[in-house]
Amino acid sequence: MTASSEFHIELKDVHKNFGPKKVLDGINLQVKRGHSMVVIGGSGTGKSVMLKCIIGLMTPTSGSICLDGQEVGHLPQHERDGLMRKFGMLFQGAALFDSLPVWENVAFRLIQGAGMDRDEAREKAQEKLRQVGLSPEVMDLSPNELSGGMQKRVGLARAIAADPEIIFFDEPTTGLDPIMADVINDLIVDCVKRLGATAISITHDMASARKIGDDAAMIHKGKIIWNGDVANIDHSGNEYVDQFIHGRAEGPIQMDILKA
Repeated sequence: MTASSEFHIELKDVHKNFGPKKVLDGINLQVKRGHSMVVIGGSGTGKSVMLKCIIGLMTPTSGSICLDGQEVGHLPQHERDGLMRKFGMLFQGAALFDSLPVWENVAFRLIQGAGMDRDEAREKAQEKLRQVGLSPEVMDLSPNELSGGMQKRVGLARAIAADPEIIFFDEPTTGLDPIMADVINDLIVDCVKRLGATAISITHDMASARKIGDDAAMIHKGKIIWNGDVANIDHSGNEYVDQFIHGRAEGPIQMDILKA
């Protein structure tokens, strides 16, 4: 066991620039194995860019990203492809393929990435759809025949299809009514626990953050300005966190609004 093995994911002084624009300005974050970390923060603070750097869709300008103590932030592509097999992801808009039926959406990675037999992949897809509360009747439907909440559940089934070690959730409740959002939150908690997975979610929905997270961190202007137990977030002692979780316009976080 390495010195860092308590932490499944570890970011040290991660920077990401786009030309002269700094998006990540020295991110430091540790995610314990088997824990669910929620990352909160306003739009444009760097949450999605951080997630893309961890996944490998972007390469950090500098800094270290480690999984199981192994540096992965600057891996060559052929090595990163193998790493990606450990990941599952629920995208913000579900990001389903309209040209494929539901079951092939769920099994896409199993067929295309792992070369699984289509009959076996269909059975696996049915199992995962059942785990997110969808019946076999939806398997041959097109995604555009489903409601937004059902599409989100199909996206969750796809995220867990390969039994990943690490699952990423990008704004999992965006666009859903409060009841369906709570259904999705419950399913996320259930799926993560069933797999024993480590999870990172980025969200601005505090009801979701409180339900799905063990730990929380807040990004502001490309830095982690607070992290701790979700249960302690109401007593963080941080004025930025306090303003954000209560949704107040007045406070240290100022929106750039053109005055008439």
